[in-house]
Amino acid sequence: MKYKLICVDVDGTLLNDEKKVPELVKESLKNASGMGIRIALVTGRMPAGADLAERELSVPCIKVCSAGTYILLGDQCIHTEYMIPRVMREIYTEFALKNGLPLWIFQGRKWYVTDMDTYVKQEIEIIQYEPEIADVEALAQSWEEEGTGPNKLLIAGDPETVRRIEEEMKWMDLPEVDMARSSEHYLEIFPKGVTKGEALAAVCEKLNIRLEETIAFGDQELDVPMIQKAGVGIAMGNAIEDVKAAADYVTRSNNDSGIAYALEQYL
Repeated sequence: MKYKLICVDVDGTLLNDEKKVPELVKESLKNASGMGIRIALVTGRMPAGADLAERELSVPCIKVCSAGTYILLGDQCIHTEYMIPRVMREIYTEFALKNGLPLWIFQGRKWYVTDMDTYVKQEIEIIQYEPEIADVEALAQSWEEEGTGPNKLLIAGDPETVRRIEEEMKWMDLPEVDMARSSEHYLEIFPKGVTKGEALAAVCEKLNIRLEETIAFGDQELDVPMIQKAGVGIAMGNAIEDVKAAADYVTRSNNDSGIAYALEQYL
């Protein structure tokens, strides 16, 4: 099989635990790009975070950001999905505010938070981007007038609190949204039907690439639909069991250049 697209999750997959791209992984992806294979960063991160990873790779990448709700080809947005502002209000009131946690709100290249805490500060340090402190009601009113909304919401906290919030949200069965964990600390909330798998399909349609001509790498719950949709789905050695169960192949961990090892086998 001649592969034409490699889709790579960022945190826990492309990056090691020190938030760096291992040199062997850089070399393998540069080699793949040199063979004419397109590289896509498929991440829960906002564009500023994907930009950092792209610069470190020194390879032009398609950037599938905010869990697949905002896709950039170069500087051009080729696909976006919005959540209804009313749902943002409800999630803020019922889940973030009641648990004393900030709500993270993403639209395009913008990042808003309702308050600062250690998780927000940690993200600022990682992606080198400062969010705006925002009032949910004011944002909702503005976006209702525009006919838009957030691309994605995120609630961050200790693993037990985040797990409980996820269970409560699923029990409420909110019809307009889906959700998935991108780590034990992060619950990502996005418009119904939007997944990394559907984002992969949207990129393939735009580039006229067949799904069987794709390879995808991931490690967390958010990556499962992409692993299932790709021609070859590869779980990192450090992946959760659900990802490994969905994958065609399990490679080495993100700290052991797992992407490079797998590409050596497949390319």
